[in-house]
Amino acid sequence: MKAIILNSGLGTRMGVLTSEHPKCMTEVSVTETILSRQLKQIAAAGITEVVMTTGYFDEVLVNYCNSLDLPLHFTFVNNPVYDKTNYIYSIYCAREYLDDDIILMHGDLVFENTVFDDVVANEKSCMTVSSTLPLPEKDFKAQVVDGKVMKVGVDIFNEAMEAQALYKLNRDDWKVWLDKIVEFCEAGNTKVYAENALNELNGAANISALDVENRLCSEIDNPEDLAVVSAKLKEIENRSVYMCFSTDVIHSGHIAIIKKAARLGKLTIGVLSDEAVVSYKRFPMLPFEERKTMFENIAGVHNVVEQKNLSYKENLEKYKPDIVVHGDDWVSGFQKPIRDEVTSVLASYGGKLVEYPYSTDEKYKELENRSRSELSTPDMRRSRLRKALAMKGTITAMEAHSGLTGLIVEDTVVYENGGARQFDAMWVSSLCDSTAKGKPDIELVDMTSRFRTIDDIMEVTTKPIIFDGDTGGLTEHFVYTVRTLERMGVSMVIIEDKTGLKKNSLFGTEVQQTQAAIPDFCEKIKAGKKAQKTKDFMICARIESLILEQGMNDALERAFAFADAGADAIMIHSRKKDPAEIFEFVEKFRAKDRTTPIVVVPTSFNTVTEEEFKERGVNIVIYANQLTRTGFPAMQNAAKMILEHHRAKECDDICMPFKEIIRLIPEDV
Repeated sequence: MKAIILNSGLGTRMGVLTSEHPKCMTEVSVTETILSRQLKQIAAAGITEVVMTTGYFDEVLVNYCNSLDLPLHFTFVNNPVYDKTNYIYSIYCAREYLDDDIILMHGDLVFENTVFDDVVANEKSCMTVSSTLPLPEKDFKAQVVDGKVMKVGVDIFNEAMEAQALYKLNRDDWKVWLDKIVEFCEAGNTKVYAENALNELNGAANISALDVENRLCSEIDNPEDLAVVSAKLKEIENRSVYMCFSTDVIHSGHIAIIKKAARLGKLTIGVLSDEAVVSYKRFPMLPFEERKTMFENIAGVHNVVEQKNLSYKENLEKYKPDIVVHGDDWVSGFQKPIRDEVTSVLASYGGKLVEYPYSTDEKYKELENRSRSELSTPDMRRSRLRKALAMKGTITAMEAHSGLTGLIVEDTVVYENGGARQFDAMWVSSLCDSTAKGKPDIELVDMTSRFRTIDDIMEVTTKPIIFDGDTGGLTEHFVYTVRTLERMGVSMVIIEDKTGLKKNSLFGTEVQQTQAAIPDFCEKIKAGKKAQKTKDFMICARIESLILEQGMNDALERAFAFADAGADAIMIHSRKKDPAEIFEFVEKFRAKDRTTPIVVVPTSFNTVTEEEFKERGVNIVIYANQLTRTGFPAMQNAAKMILEHHRAKECDDICMPFKEIIRLIPEDV
């Protein structure tokens, strides 16, 4: 594709403004002339070949173009009789250079970036018109029939729209018009508009009408036009544009849409907070400040701010951008409520939403998969629990006892209110691990076997893992457990303050269970903390006082002692359905300790929502055995149905198709 700019005219109506240079070199702002603006727009569109007709001040124009140092190759064609002919003859002089798709414009035309983008992107041959501007008396109008430009001229008023000489002409359509231009000129008809030749084709050039409505697309014929256009340009350049990003990997698709947005005005980018990203997508590989810095260093970005929530409302009401830019991927689907809110807020003050096609290039998916792989590495995974706690305040974990249940925890997402809810971590429970192996939960399954379960889960997932360490065993053994778990990439181990043969807490006082002495358990915590190599790994002390009916004071005494001994978190447990004693513990603990994370496992007190736990000061909510408890009854039911009916047909309705199960498994495993 080539651009041809017609700059052979005298520009006499500009007065003294064109006494030393052609009209196209007239300044429209403190930094741009008409021509420099056109050429920058052409270069930004990826067009490299420019054919320019010259006449008046030919040498001045050539030198000026070369001085701009743009990535353009110029072919200058002088019209030797520019003062005796119209631009139809300038095109005739340049005809040998125009065997291509063409962008045709007059050199006195000023248009905003989106207009030019739409012209270049149009698949059909087109001319810019306006359905909203009044018809001018002495300037071009286009007769448009069924969206097609039939005639262009000053004296056309029937079925007419205001028109400007900015065209995109596909090669075959252009040849039809150019042949007619050649015919006119060789017949000596050189003092008319090129459109006079077009009008004789009766629509054979197949030029469609591109309606730019109220957007700037105007010629400058006199100082009054210059004043109007310059004021409009200043308004456009001060137009505020807003976009939001959550990504921590910037690729060419992002750069492309940022460039488009920056062409609309002064671009402000809202970078989602870490907490918002965690709730919406996956864990961010880069923290907010680093993601913010990335965008600050992209050309065309005027300002970068934090967007604290998935909702744009707070920032839109604060900054009141004229335009919000987004990909068209939120027109439907789970993000539609966010889009609806954006359009509502924009409508309240007259803002506009601009949507560009969303890129689905495979290489971008590969980048996302690469990021996922990095999140699964031990160092990245281990540190994520602490970071997620810092970002969100309260996180959730779901039990997993195999690679497949790990994938369920990893990939289960519920979309609501334009956002996404998902689990933050995985709980590898000794109860569920033992149950999956058909063995009692009495520490019968040794650590080597349990580490194998962790390996199975880690091979196919990325989320942090919280490990049920039972009592931790002997202090000397616990030291090695800590080192192994830390090396594997586990984020936290939870150990309970009991001694002797492990009995599941579900039995409470129904079986004999002995709590460890406070000093002894503190020493175990200290030994574990001393053994770890990184600051990321966490040791959580689980307090059994309420389970064993030892009272609130005992639970609190232990909690403060264990925290002083170096425990990174405190887990308080209860078998009661009423959460009152849990709430009491949290309130009294928080009165003295505002920072140590509190962990709860609401298996029995399961009516409490995560939001209420967060409000009261709880930091980790573990759903400890729900996948096991729902999975095994379903399997048992299927087995019974087959025995009862002597065939498998009756249980088909409760069976998940195997192809859907296979879809849970990543292709790279």
